[in-house]
Amino acid sequence: MPGLVIVGAQWGDEGKGKVVDLLAEQADAVIRFQGGNNAGHTIVLGEKTYKFHLIPSGILYPGKLCVIGNGVVVDLRVLSEEIDGLRRRGIDLSGLRISANAHLIMPYHLLLDEAGEAKLGRREIGTTKRGIGPCYADKAARLGIRLQDVLDEKILKQKITAALEPKRQTLREFTKDPRLDLHQMTEEYTAFGHRLEPYIADTPPIAWNALDQGRLVVFEGAQGTLLDIDHGTYPFVTSSNPVAGAACVGAGVGPKAIDHVWGIAKAYSTRVGAGPFPSELHDGLGERLRTAGAEFGTTTGRARRCGWLDVVALRYAVRVNGLTALVITKLDVLTGIDPLRVAVGYVGPEGASFTDFPYHQSVLHTARGETIELPGWQEDISGVREIADLPEAARGYLDFIEEQLGIPVVMVGVGPGRDEIIWTEAAQQLTVTC
Repeated sequence: MPGLVIVGAQWGDEGKGKVVDLLAEQADAVIRFQGGNNAGHTIVLGEKTYKFHLIPSGILYPGKLCVIGNGVVVDLRVLSEEIDGLRRRGIDLSGLRISANAHLIMPYHLLLDEAGEAKLGRREIGTTKRGIGPCYADKAARLGIRLQDVLDEKILKQKITAALEPKRQTLREFTKDPRLDLHQMTEEYTAFGHRLEPYIADTPPIAWNALDQGRLVVFEGAQGTLLDIDHGTYPFVTSSNPVAGAACVGAGVGPKAIDHVWGIAKAYSTRVGAGPFPSELHDGLGERLRTAGAEFGTTTGRARRCGWLDVVALRYAVRVNGLTALVITKLDVLTGIDPLRVAVGYVGPEGASFTDFPYHQSVLHTARGETIELPGWQEDISGVREIADLPEAARGYLDFIEEQLGIPVVMVGVGPGRDEIIWTEAAQQLTVTC
């Protein structure tokens, strides 16, 4: 299976980083294809915890080719801090490559993001205020600054001037902000260019060469399907396409390069920020899930909203991404909750029932989940490494998910550690050709 895409099947924060980290050991390259430092992955390795925002989590394997693709928007300050932090911890960065065509989050993008959310007031989207949206907007308007631009001071200054011109009215309250000084910006980002030049590359050939040799390439997405700007719960979405199809655009490969698409989903549901959440729990059970699952954002620290597993949304993710398999994470968090409930349909504002994901915001934004009851379990499952050793109710829960979605569960997370994972027989069948 040379080309494998990893995507979030919910609203992000599903544990994609851990899955990518595990697969990276077999991979020739790991390529992040969209998003920015509004994403975050946490990897627990023994007693050490690593938090990633831009660099693929496969970097923990010495010399592994880890690529930040052209579809990613990059804050060079954040990237530099991440590089410095990994160096201090003795991590080998020789395999890091960054696309010369990746767009840069500039200081004015951060200011625009903050100002935009402030203007919306109670109607705010709930962005991370990391400048992601304004950067993608400049990319679409052909006013973006690309990484290759920081290698030429003259070009960089011209492009910053052109990008700032249409924003002067919006940024007028920040006129005297030193972050918007043209000379200072040019100087700072040229310095970033000198420092990062060893990592800047034409990255699509890295994927092409590995795929031509039949080697495994893992395409890593950020956020989740329901945050996709085209297919998610708009306008409460991110500014890029976290779905599998974006792997081709964001990494520079054709559709034929993709052999399998694995969706990552928690054993329950969470989302950060505003927006519809039909299976959300507003009681003590929601708080219990939040506490047991340590549901606080890697990037923002914000508490996540928690709710029952939503198979309506998961079926939608299967179709939008063409998922060939599912990974269930944090199954251990459900231990001790009996009975469990799963949303298998929605009830709209006028009492209408839906078993498919509603396309119209007037329905979706007011829908509530219709749930069924499943038995729970009390046994500690953190030490389990074989599906057969799980409690009967836990196996039944996984079987129910497979039946509802029509795809196999290939991995099951039973704890935060790298080794706290169950590889199923279906996973062995799929990876036998790697």
